[in-house]
Amino acid sequence: MNAAVKAMLVSNLKSMKLATMLKHLEEKLRQAKEAKMPYEEFLLNLTEIEVQVRKENGCQRRIKESNFPLLKPLETFNFEAAADLDARLIKELATGSYIKEKRNIILLGKSGTGKTHLATALAMEACSQGHRTRFITACGLANELIEARDEKLLSRVIKRYAGYGTLVLDELGYVPFSKEGSELLFQVLAERHERKPVIITSNMGFGDWTQVFGDPNLTAALLDRVTHKAHIISCNWESYRLKETLKNKKIT
Repeated sequence: MNAAVKAMLVSNLKSMKLATMLKHLEEKLRQAKEAKMPYEEFLLNLTEIEVQVRKENGCQRRIKESNFPLLKPLETFNFEAAADLDARLIKELATGSYIKEKRNIILLGKSGTGKTHLATALAMEACSQGHRTRFITACGLANELIEARDEKLLSRVIKRYAGYGTLVLDELGYVPFSKEGSELLFQVLAERHERKPVIITSNMGFGDWTQVFGDPNLTAALLDRVTHKAHIISCNWESYRLKETLKNKKIT
Protein backbone atom coordinates (compact mmCIF):
# COMPACT_ATOMS: atom_id res chain seq x y z
CA MET A 1 0.00 0.00 0.00
CA ASN A 2 1.54 3.30 -1.06
CA ALA A 3 1.80 6.25 1.33
CA ALA A 4 -0.94 8.33 -0.31
CA VAL A 5 -3.52 5.53 -0.22
CA LYS A 6 -2.57 4.69 3.37
CA ALA A 7 -2.95 8.33 4.42
CA MET A 8 -6.42 8.48 2.84
CA LEU A 9 -7.39 5.21 4.54
CA VAL A 10 -6.26 6.52 7.93
CA SER A 11 -8.20 9.73 7.32
CA ASN A 12 -11.35 7.78 6.39
CA LEU A 13 -11.12 5.57 9.46
CA LYS A 14 -10.80 8.66 11.65
CA SER A 15 -13.76 10.32 9.93
CA MET A 16 -15.93 7.25 10.51
CA LYS A 17 -14.69 6.99 14.12
CA LEU A 18 -13.39 3.46 13.60
CA ALA A 19 -10.74 3.82 16.29
CA THR A 20 -10.09 0.10 16.82
CA MET A 21 -9.57 -0.54 13.10
CA LEU A 22 -7.21 2.42 12.99
CA LYS A 23 -5.28 1.14 16.00
CA HIS A 24 -4.76 -2.31 14.44
CA LEU A 25 -4.31 -1.19 10.82
CA GLU A 26 -0.52 -1.51 10.73
CA GLU A 27 -0.60 -4.92 12.40
CA LYS A 28 -3.24 -6.30 10.03
CA LEU A 29 -1.52 -4.85 6.95
CA ARG A 30 1.71 -6.57 7.96
CA GLN A 31 -0.06 -9.88 8.61
CA ALA A 32 -1.91 -9.67 5.28
CA LYS A 33 1.31 -8.96 3.39
CA GLU A 34 3.23 -11.79 5.07
CA ALA A 35 0.42 -14.31 4.52
CA LYS A 36 -0.42 -13.01 1.05
CA MET A 37 -3.96 -12.67 2.30
CA PRO A 38 -6.85 -11.92 -0.12
CA TYR A 39 -8.32 -8.41 0.21
CA GLU A 40 -11.65 -9.67 1.51
CA GLU A 41 -10.00 -11.72 4.27
CA PHE A 42 -7.88 -8.75 5.32
CA LEU A 43 -10.98 -6.55 5.49
CA LEU A 44 -12.91 -9.19 7.43
CA ASN A 45 -10.13 -9.55 10.03
CA LEU A 46 -9.90 -5.79 10.46
CA THR A 47 -13.64 -5.24 10.84
CA GLU A 48 -14.06 -8.19 13.23
CA ILE A 49 -11.79 -6.47 15.74
CA GLU A 50 -13.91 -3.32 15.60
CA VAL A 51 -17.14 -5.28 16.02
CA GLN A 52 -15.79 -7.27 18.99
CA VAL A 53 -14.51 -4.21 20.83
CA ARG A 54 -17.80 -2.38 20.27
CA LYS A 55 -19.72 -5.35 21.66
CA GLU A 56 -17.51 -5.45 24.75
CA ASN A 57 -17.75 -1.69 25.27
CA GLY A 58 -21.52 -1.81 24.82
CA CYS A 59 -21.81 -4.60 27.38
CA GLN A 60 -19.69 -2.71 29.90
CA ARG A 61 -21.76 0.44 29.35
CA ARG A 62 -25.03 -1.44 29.90
CA ILE A 63 -23.65 -3.10 33.05
CA LYS A 64 -22.59 0.30 34.41
CA GLU A 65 -26.00 1.84 33.62
CA SER A 66 -27.79 -1.11 35.28
CA ASN A 67 -26.73 0.12 38.74
CA PHE A 68 -25.80 -3.28 40.17
CA PRO A 69 -24.67 -2.91 43.81
CA LEU A 70 -22.07 -5.64 43.19
CA LEU A 71 -21.02 -7.45 40.03
CA LYS A 72 -21.82 -11.13 40.56
CA PRO A 73 -21.43 -13.17 37.36
CA LEU A 74 -22.97 -16.61 37.06
CA GLU A 75 -19.63 -18.42 37.08
CA THR A 76 -19.04 -17.31 40.69
CA PHE A 77 -22.32 -18.79 41.97
CA ASN A 78 -21.82 -21.86 44.18
CA PHE A 79 -24.21 -24.38 42.63
CA GLU A 80 -22.89 -27.17 44.87
CA ALA A 81 -24.13 -25.34 47.97
CA ALA A 82 -27.60 -24.99 46.41
CA ALA A 83 -28.49 -28.66 46.24
CA ASP A 84 -32.15 -28.18 45.28
CA LEU A 85 -31.49 -25.63 42.54
CA ASP A 86 -32.08 -26.74 38.95
CA ALA A 87 -28.73 -25.67 37.50
CA ARG A 88 -29.83 -26.58 33.96
CA LEU A 89 -32.78 -24.18 34.22
CA ILE A 90 -30.54 -21.35 35.43
CA LYS A 91 -28.10 -21.91 32.58
CA GLU A 92 -30.99 -21.97 30.11
CA LEU A 93 -32.32 -18.70 31.54
CA ALA A 94 -28.83 -17.24 31.18
CA THR A 95 -29.20 -17.61 27.40
CA GLY A 96 -31.97 -14.99 27.55
CA SER A 97 -34.80 -17.38 26.75
CA TYR A 98 -37.03 -15.74 29.37
CA ILE A 99 -36.56 -12.35 27.65
CA LYS A 100 -37.69 -13.70 24.29
CA GLU A 101 -40.64 -15.45 25.95
CA LYS A 102 -41.47 -12.38 28.12
CA ARG A 103 -41.55 -14.57 31.23
CA ASN A 104 -40.79 -13.26 34.70
CA ILE A 105 -38.39 -14.95 37.11
CA ILE A 106 -39.32 -15.01 40.81
CA LEU A 107 -36.72 -16.15 43.33
CA LEU A 108 -38.25 -16.96 46.72
CA GLY A 109 -36.37 -17.91 49.88
CA LYS A 110 -34.80 -16.81 53.11
CA SER A 111 -32.00 -14.27 53.32
CA GLY A 112 -28.48 -15.34 52.40
CA THR A 113 -29.33 -18.07 49.88
CA GLY A 114 -27.98 -16.23 46.83
CA LYS A 115 -31.22 -14.89 45.32
CA THR A 116 -29.68 -11.50 44.57
CA HIS A 117 -26.58 -13.19 43.16
CA LEU A 118 -28.68 -15.21 40.72
CA ALA A 119 -30.78 -12.18 39.75
CA THR A 120 -27.66 -10.09 39.16
CA ALA A 121 -25.95 -12.84 37.18
CA LEU A 122 -28.93 -13.31 34.87
CA ALA A 123 -29.24 -9.56 34.34
CA MET A 124 -25.51 -9.30 33.56
CA GLU A 125 -25.96 -11.99 30.92
CA ALA A 126 -28.84 -9.92 29.50
CA CYS A 127 -26.44 -6.96 29.26
CA SER A 128 -23.96 -9.06 27.30
CA GLN A 129 -26.76 -10.02 24.90
CA GLY A 130 -27.54 -6.37 24.15
CA HIS A 131 -30.47 -5.77 26.52
CA ARG A 132 -30.72 -2.67 28.70
CA THR A 133 -31.28 -3.65 32.32
CA ARG A 134 -31.98 -1.95 35.62
CA PHE A 135 -31.35 -3.22 39.14
CA ILE A 136 -33.25 -1.62 42.02
CA THR A 137 -34.73 -2.67 45.35
CA ALA A 138 -38.51 -2.81 45.52
CA CYS A 139 -38.49 -0.18 48.26
CA GLY A 140 -36.14 2.02 46.21
CA LEU A 141 -38.41 1.89 43.18
CA ALA A 142 -41.51 2.69 45.24
CA ASN A 143 -39.77 5.72 46.74
CA GLU A 144 -38.51 6.88 43.34
CA LEU A 145 -42.03 6.65 41.90
CA ILE A 146 -43.50 8.66 44.79
CA GLU A 147 -40.85 11.36 44.30
CA ALA A 148 -41.53 11.40 40.55
CA ARG A 149 -45.25 11.84 41.19
CA ASP A 150 -44.58 14.75 43.54
CA GLU A 151 -42.33 16.36 40.92
CA LYS A 152 -44.89 15.72 38.14
CA LEU A 153 -42.50 13.36 36.35
CA LEU A 154 -44.37 10.12 37.02
CA SER A 155 -45.37 9.25 33.45
CA ARG A 156 -41.79 9.73 32.27
CA VAL A 157 -40.35 7.53 35.02
CA ILE A 158 -42.95 4.78 34.53
CA LYS A 159 -42.22 4.81 30.79
CA ARG A 160 -38.49 4.44 31.50
CA TYR A 161 -39.00 1.49 33.86
CA ALA A 162 -41.46 -0.10 31.44
CA GLY A 163 -38.85 0.03 28.69
CA TYR A 164 -35.89 -1.83 30.21
CA GLY A 165 -35.18 -5.18 28.57
CA THR A 166 -34.88 -6.73 32.02
CA LEU A 167 -35.87 -5.16 35.35
CA VAL A 168 -34.51 -6.63 38.58
CA LEU A 169 -36.72 -5.88 41.60
CA ASP A 170 -34.70 -6.93 44.63
CA GLU A 171 -35.67 -7.51 48.28
CA LEU A 172 -39.43 -7.42 47.88
CA GLY A 173 -40.88 -8.10 51.31
CA TYR A 174 -38.22 -6.61 53.57
CA VAL A 175 -40.06 -3.27 53.94
CA PRO A 176 -43.85 -2.79 53.58
CA PHE A 177 -45.01 -0.14 51.12
CA SER A 178 -47.26 2.81 51.71
CA LYS A 179 -50.61 2.79 49.89
CA GLU A 180 -49.17 5.19 47.29
CA GLY A 181 -46.00 3.11 46.87
CA SER A 182 -47.99 -0.10 46.35
CA GLU A 183 -50.24 1.49 43.73
CA LEU A 184 -47.35 3.06 41.81
CA LEU A 185 -45.31 -0.15 41.86
CA PHE A 186 -48.36 -1.97 40.54
CA GLN A 187 -48.48 0.48 37.61
CA VAL A 188 -44.89 -0.33 36.59
CA LEU A 189 -45.42 -4.09 36.82
CA ALA A 190 -48.72 -3.84 34.94
CA GLU A 191 -46.99 -1.88 32.16
CA ARG A 192 -44.38 -4.62 31.80
CA HIS A 193 -46.87 -7.52 31.93
CA GLU A 194 -46.42 -9.73 28.84
CA ARG A 195 -44.14 -7.08 27.33
CA LYS A 196 -40.85 -7.17 29.24
CA PRO A 197 -39.68 -9.56 32.00
CA VAL A 198 -39.08 -8.77 35.65
CA ILE A 199 -36.73 -10.67 37.96
CA ILE A 200 -38.05 -10.47 41.53
CA THR A 201 -36.32 -11.64 44.69
CA SER A 202 -38.36 -12.01 47.87
CA ASN A 203 -37.94 -13.51 51.32
CA MET A 204 -41.71 -14.03 51.60
CA GLY A 205 -44.06 -16.61 50.12
CA PHE A 206 -46.88 -15.36 47.91
CA GLY A 207 -49.40 -15.83 50.71
CA ASP A 208 -47.62 -13.15 52.75
CA TRP A 209 -47.35 -10.49 50.05
CA THR A 210 -50.49 -8.76 51.35
CA GLN A 211 -48.38 -7.76 54.37
CA VAL A 212 -46.14 -5.81 52.00
CA PHE A 213 -48.70 -4.32 49.60
CA GLY A 214 -51.48 -3.85 52.14
CA ASP A 215 -54.55 -4.04 49.91
CA PRO A 216 -55.66 -7.68 49.37
CA ASN A 217 -57.34 -6.87 46.03
CA LEU A 218 -54.27 -5.06 44.69
CA THR A 219 -52.03 -7.89 45.89
CA ALA A 220 -54.20 -10.49 44.17
CA ALA A 221 -54.18 -8.52 40.91
CA LEU A 222 -50.41 -8.05 41.16
CA LEU A 223 -49.76 -11.74 41.82
CA ASP A 224 -52.01 -12.67 38.92
CA ARG A 225 -49.79 -10.63 36.61
CA VAL A 226 -46.27 -11.31 37.90
CA THR A 227 -46.76 -15.07 38.32
CA HIS A 228 -48.40 -15.54 34.91
CA LYS A 229 -46.14 -17.99 33.03
CA ALA A 230 -43.31 -17.05 35.42
CA HIS A 231 -40.32 -19.19 36.35
CA ILE A 232 -40.79 -19.56 40.13
CA ILE A 233 -37.60 -20.74 41.81
CA SER A 234 -37.62 -21.73 45.50
CA CYS A 235 -34.32 -21.06 47.25
CA ASN A 236 -34.79 -23.23 50.35
CA TRP A 237 -31.21 -24.29 51.00
CA GLU A 238 -29.09 -23.13 53.94
CA SER A 239 -27.98 -19.50 54.05
CA TYR A 240 -24.46 -19.00 52.66
CA ARG A 241 -23.83 -16.08 54.99
CA LEU A 242 -24.99 -17.98 58.08
CA LYS A 243 -22.87 -20.98 57.09
CA GLU A 244 -19.83 -18.72 56.63
CA THR A 245 -20.43 -16.99 59.98
CA LEU A 246 -20.68 -20.30 61.83
CA LYS A 247 -17.56 -21.55 60.08
CA ASN A 248 -15.57 -18.46 61.10
CA LYS A 249 -16.72 -18.78 64.70
CA LYS A 250 -15.44 -22.36 64.83
CA ILE A 251 -12.09 -21.22 63.42
CA THR A 252 -11.69 -18.46 66.02
